Amino acid sequence: MATSDLMTFVAGSTPVLLNVPHAGTALPNEIKNRLRKDALELKDTDWHVDQIAGPCSELGIGIMAASFSRYVVDLNRSAENTPLYSGPTTGLVSQIDFDGRPLYLEGLEPDAADVQARIQTYWAPYHQALNAEIQRIKTQYGICVLIDLHSIRSQVPRLFDGVLPDLNLGTNSGTSTAAVFEVSAEKALQAGSYSFVKNGRFKGGYITRHYGQPDQNIHALQLEMAQSAYMEEHAPWNLLPRKADKLKTMVQKLASALLEELSTYQLAARA
Repeated sequence: MATSDLMTFVAGSTPVLLNVPHAGTALPNEIKNRLRKDALELKDTDWHVDQIAGPCSELGIGIMAASFSRYVVDLNRSAENTPLYSGPTTGLVSQIDFDGRPLYLEGLEPDAADVQARIQTYWAPYHQALNAEIQRIKTQYGICVLIDLHSIRSQVPRLFDGVLPDLNLGTNSGTSTAAVFEVSAEKALQAGSYSFVKNGRFKGGYITRHYGQPDQNIHALQLEMAQSAYMEEHAPWNLLPRKADKLKTMVQKLASALLEELSTYQLAARA
Protein backbone atom coordinates (compact mmCIF):
# COMPACT_ATOMS: atom_id res chain seq x y z
CA MET A 1 0.00 0.00 0.00
CA ALA A 2 1.36 3.42 -0.97
CA THR A 3 2.16 5.86 1.82
CA SER A 4 -0.11 8.40 0.12
CA ASP A 5 -3.06 6.05 0.73
CA LEU A 6 -2.31 5.94 4.44
CA MET A 7 -2.10 9.65 5.21
CA THR A 8 -2.32 13.21 4.07
CA PHE A 9 0.68 15.45 4.55
CA VAL A 10 1.18 19.18 4.18
CA ALA A 11 4.86 20.09 4.44
CA GLY A 12 5.84 22.92 6.76
CA SER A 13 8.59 25.51 6.88
CA THR A 14 9.13 25.67 10.66
CA PRO A 15 10.42 23.28 13.36
CA VAL A 16 6.84 22.48 14.48
CA LEU A 17 4.96 19.41 13.23
CA LEU A 18 1.30 18.69 13.96
CA ASN A 19 0.18 15.05 13.89
CA VAL A 20 -3.44 13.82 13.70
CA PRO A 21 -3.48 10.02 14.07
CA HIS A 22 -7.16 9.31 14.80
CA ALA A 23 -9.31 11.45 12.46
CA GLY A 24 -9.26 8.92 9.62
CA THR A 25 -12.38 6.98 8.65
CA ALA A 26 -11.16 4.70 5.85
CA LEU A 27 -11.89 0.99 6.34
CA PRO A 28 -10.60 -1.75 4.03
CA ASN A 29 -13.50 -3.94 2.91
CA GLU A 30 -11.90 -7.00 4.50
CA ILE A 31 -12.19 -5.31 7.89
CA LYS A 32 -15.39 -3.39 7.26
CA ASN A 33 -17.29 -6.59 6.42
CA ARG A 34 -16.38 -8.08 9.82
CA LEU A 35 -17.53 -5.17 11.96
CA ARG A 36 -20.85 -5.03 13.77
CA LYS A 37 -23.42 -2.60 12.41
CA ASP A 38 -23.10 -0.21 15.35
CA ALA A 39 -19.30 -0.28 15.04
CA LEU A 40 -19.59 1.09 11.52
CA GLU A 41 -20.62 4.42 13.04
CA LEU A 42 -16.92 4.78 13.97
CA LYS A 43 -17.97 6.72 17.05
CA ASP A 44 -14.47 6.64 18.58
CA THR A 45 -13.07 8.67 15.67
CA ASP A 46 -11.37 11.99 16.45
CA TRP A 47 -13.95 13.63 14.22
CA HIS A 48 -12.88 16.66 12.14
CA VAL A 49 -9.58 17.10 14.00
CA ASP A 50 -7.74 17.38 10.68
CA GLN A 51 -9.97 20.38 9.91
CA ILE A 52 -9.30 21.88 13.35
CA ALA A 53 -5.57 21.51 12.64
CA GLY A 54 -5.76 22.88 9.08
CA PRO A 55 -5.26 26.63 9.73
CA CYS A 56 -1.94 25.90 11.44
CA SER A 57 -0.44 25.38 7.98
CA GLU A 58 -0.77 29.16 7.54
CA LEU A 59 1.94 29.47 10.20
CA GLY A 60 4.30 27.21 8.27
CA ILE A 61 3.54 24.18 10.41
CA GLY A 62 3.59 20.75 8.79
CA ILE A 63 0.48 18.62 9.25
CA MET A 64 0.37 14.82 9.01
CA ALA A 65 -2.95 12.99 9.34
CA ALA A 66 -3.85 9.30 9.08
CA SER A 67 -6.51 8.39 6.53
CA PHE A 68 -7.59 5.06 8.04
CA SER A 69 -9.74 4.45 11.09
CA ARG A 70 -8.30 3.63 14.50
CA TYR A 71 -10.44 0.47 14.26
CA VAL A 72 -7.93 -0.77 11.67
CA VAL A 73 -4.99 -0.22 14.02
CA ASP A 74 -4.34 2.38 16.71
CA LEU A 75 -1.34 4.52 15.81
CA ASN A 76 -1.15 5.85 19.36
CA ARG A 77 -0.35 2.43 20.83
CA SER A 78 2.97 0.64 20.67
CA ALA A 79 3.40 -2.29 18.29
CA GLU A 80 3.79 -4.43 21.42
CA ASN A 81 0.38 -3.19 22.65
CA THR A 82 1.83 -1.99 25.96
CA PRO A 83 -0.96 -0.48 28.12
CA LEU A 84 -0.79 3.30 28.44
CA TYR A 85 -2.94 3.72 31.53
CA SER A 86 -3.75 1.59 34.55
CA GLY A 87 -7.53 1.82 34.08
CA PRO A 88 -9.82 0.60 31.28
CA THR A 89 -8.58 1.34 27.78
CA THR A 90 -8.56 -0.06 24.24
CA GLY A 91 -5.75 -1.81 22.42
CA LEU A 92 -3.55 -1.68 19.35
CA VAL A 93 -6.08 -3.66 17.33
CA SER A 94 -8.99 -3.31 19.69
CA GLN A 95 -11.90 -5.72 19.77
CA ILE A 96 -14.01 -3.30 21.82
CA ASP A 97 -14.95 0.36 21.58
CA PHE A 98 -14.50 3.01 24.27
CA ASP A 99 -17.74 1.91 25.92
CA GLY A 100 -16.61 -1.71 26.08
CA ARG A 101 -18.94 -2.94 23.33
CA PRO A 102 -17.62 -5.52 20.83
CA LEU A 103 -16.55 -4.19 17.45
CA TYR A 104 -16.55 -7.46 15.52
CA LEU A 105 -19.20 -9.94 14.52
CA GLU A 106 -18.94 -13.09 16.58
CA GLY A 107 -16.24 -15.42 15.26
CA LEU A 108 -14.69 -12.76 13.02
CA GLU A 109 -12.42 -11.10 15.57
CA PRO A 110 -8.81 -10.42 14.51
CA ASP A 111 -6.30 -13.13 15.40
CA ALA A 112 -2.55 -12.77 15.98
CA ALA A 113 -1.72 -13.07 12.27
CA ASP A 114 -4.27 -10.38 11.44
CA VAL A 115 -2.77 -8.06 14.05
CA GLN A 116 0.74 -8.52 12.65
CA ALA A 117 -0.51 -7.89 9.11
CA ARG A 118 -2.10 -4.61 10.19
CA ILE A 119 1.08 -3.55 11.93
CA GLN A 120 3.08 -4.19 8.76
CA THR A 121 0.56 -2.65 6.36
CA TYR A 122 -0.63 0.39 8.32
CA TRP A 123 1.14 1.03 11.63
CA ALA A 124 4.76 0.65 10.55
CA PRO A 125 4.60 2.76 7.36
CA TYR A 126 2.83 5.59 9.17
CA HIS A 127 5.38 5.67 11.95
CA GLN A 128 8.23 5.42 9.46
CA ALA A 129 6.85 8.50 7.69
CA LEU A 130 6.27 10.36 10.97
CA ASN A 131 9.76 9.58 12.25
CA ALA A 132 11.31 10.54 8.91
CA GLU A 133 9.63 13.95 9.02
CA ILE A 134 10.65 14.51 12.64
CA GLN A 135 14.25 13.67 11.78
CA ARG A 136 14.16 15.88 8.66
CA ILE A 137 12.95 18.81 10.75
CA LYS A 138 15.57 18.17 13.41
CA THR A 139 18.32 17.96 10.80
CA GLN A 140 17.22 21.23 9.19
CA TYR A 141 16.48 23.24 12.32
CA GLY A 142 18.36 21.42 15.08
CA ILE A 143 15.09 20.86 16.95
CA CYS A 144 11.56 19.55 16.42
CA VAL A 145 8.39 20.26 18.39
CA LEU A 146 5.61 17.74 17.78
CA ILE A 147 1.97 18.50 18.63
CA ASP A 148 -0.12 15.32 18.72
CA LEU A 149 -3.74 16.41 18.30
CA HIS A 150 -6.72 14.34 19.45
CA SER A 151 -10.36 14.58 20.46
CA ILE A 152 -12.84 12.41 22.34
CA ARG A 153 -16.43 12.54 23.50
CA SER A 154 -16.72 14.69 26.60
CA GLN A 155 -18.36 11.85 28.54
CA VAL A 156 -17.11 8.27 28.36
CA PRO A 157 -17.89 6.75 31.79
CA ARG A 158 -15.83 3.62 31.14
CA LEU A 159 -12.68 5.71 30.61
CA PHE A 160 -13.11 8.65 32.99
CA ASP A 161 -15.52 10.09 35.54
CA GLY A 162 -17.75 13.07 34.86
CA VAL A 163 -17.24 15.54 32.03
CA LEU A 164 -13.83 15.98 30.43
CA PRO A 165 -12.33 19.49 30.39
CA ASP A 166 -12.38 21.15 26.97
CA LEU A 167 -8.60 21.13 26.58
CA ASN A 168 -6.36 18.42 28.02
CA LEU A 169 -2.62 18.99 27.66
CA GLY A 170 -0.37 15.96 28.07
CA THR A 171 3.42 15.93 28.40
CA ASN A 172 3.79 12.54 30.12
CA SER A 173 4.09 14.40 33.42
CA GLY A 174 6.69 16.77 32.03
CA THR A 175 9.06 14.17 30.54
CA SER A 176 8.21 14.46 26.83
CA THR A 177 9.20 18.12 26.40
CA ALA A 178 11.39 20.82 27.86
CA ALA A 179 9.60 22.77 30.56
CA VAL A 180 9.62 26.00 28.53
CA PHE A 181 7.40 24.48 25.85
CA GLU A 182 5.06 22.97 28.42
CA VAL A 183 4.71 26.34 30.16
CA SER A 184 4.20 28.16 26.87
CA ALA A 185 1.50 25.69 25.79
CA GLU A 186 -0.22 25.89 29.15
CA LYS A 187 -0.34 29.69 29.07
CA ALA A 188 -1.75 29.72 25.55
CA LEU A 189 -4.46 27.17 26.32
CA GLN A 190 -5.47 28.88 29.56
CA ALA A 191 -5.74 32.29 27.90
CA GLY A 192 -9.12 31.52 26.35
CA SER A 193 -12.51 30.64 27.80
CA TYR A 194 -12.04 26.87 27.66
CA SER A 195 -11.78 24.62 30.69
CA PHE A 196 -8.27 23.18 30.93
CA VAL A 197 -6.21 20.53 32.66
CA LYS A 198 -2.59 19.42 32.32
CA ASN A 199 -1.49 15.79 32.67
CA GLY A 200 -4.89 14.68 33.91
CA ARG A 201 -6.60 11.60 32.48
CA PHE A 202 -4.73 12.07 29.19
CA LYS A 203 -1.00 12.47 29.82
CA GLY A 204 0.03 11.55 26.31
CA GLY A 205 -0.13 8.30 24.39
CA TYR A 206 2.52 6.25 22.65
CA ILE A 207 3.34 8.99 20.12
CA THR A 208 4.01 11.61 22.78
CA ARG A 209 5.92 9.23 25.03
CA HIS A 210 7.95 7.57 22.27
CA TYR A 211 8.93 10.58 20.16
CA GLY A 212 9.24 13.11 22.96
CA GLN A 213 12.98 12.99 23.72
CA PRO A 214 13.96 16.45 25.03
CA ASP A 215 17.59 15.40 25.47
CA GLN A 216 17.62 14.71 21.72
CA ASN A 217 15.97 18.08 20.92
CA ILE A 218 12.66 16.42 20.04
CA HIS A 219 9.80 17.76 22.15
CA ALA A 220 6.29 16.29 22.08
CA LEU A 221 2.99 17.52 23.52
CA GLN A 222 -0.45 15.96 23.23
CA LEU A 223 -3.65 17.98 23.12
CA GLU A 224 -6.87 16.05 23.72
CA MET A 225 -9.95 18.14 22.98
CA ALA A 226 -13.46 17.41 24.25
CA GLN A 227 -15.71 17.04 21.22
CA SER A 228 -18.43 19.08 22.91
CA ALA A 229 -16.19 22.09 22.28
CA TYR A 230 -16.67 21.96 18.51
CA MET A 231 -19.19 19.35 17.30
CA GLU A 232 -22.30 17.30 17.95
CA GLU A 233 -21.36 14.24 19.98
CA HIS A 234 -23.72 11.86 18.20
CA ALA A 235 -24.15 10.49 14.68
CA PRO A 236 -23.74 11.92 12.11
CA TRP A 237 -21.09 13.77 14.15
CA ASN A 238 -21.72 17.17 12.60
CA LEU A 239 -19.24 19.99 12.99
CA LEU A 240 -20.64 23.11 14.68
CA PRO A 241 -19.06 25.86 12.55
CA ARG A 242 -19.03 28.69 15.09
CA LYS A 243 -17.58 26.52 17.84
CA ALA A 244 -15.17 24.88 15.41
CA ASP A 245 -13.82 28.23 14.20
CA LYS A 246 -13.20 29.28 17.78
CA LEU A 247 -11.30 26.07 18.51
CA LYS A 248 -9.28 26.39 15.30
CA THR A 249 -8.17 29.80 16.51
CA MET A 250 -7.16 28.36 19.88
CA VAL A 251 -5.09 25.58 18.29
CA GLN A 252 -3.45 28.18 16.06
CA LYS A 253 -2.61 30.22 19.17
CA LEU A 254 -1.05 27.15 20.75
CA ALA A 255 1.07 26.56 17.66
CA SER A 256 2.03 30.23 17.47
CA ALA A 257 3.05 30.27 21.14
CA LEU A 258 5.33 27.29 20.57
CA LEU A 259 6.88 28.95 17.53
CA GLU A 260 7.59 32.08 19.54
CA GLU A 261 9.10 30.03 22.35
CA LEU A 262 11.27 28.19 19.84
CA SER A 263 12.92 31.43 18.77
CA THR A 264 13.88 32.25 22.35
CA TYR A 265 14.90 28.66 23.07
CA GLN A 266 17.20 28.44 20.03
CA LEU A 267 18.82 31.80 20.79
CA ALA A 268 19.53 30.66 24.36
CA ALA A 269 20.99 27.39 23.07
CA ARG A 270 23.42 29.27 20.81
CA ALA A 271 24.53 31.63 23.59
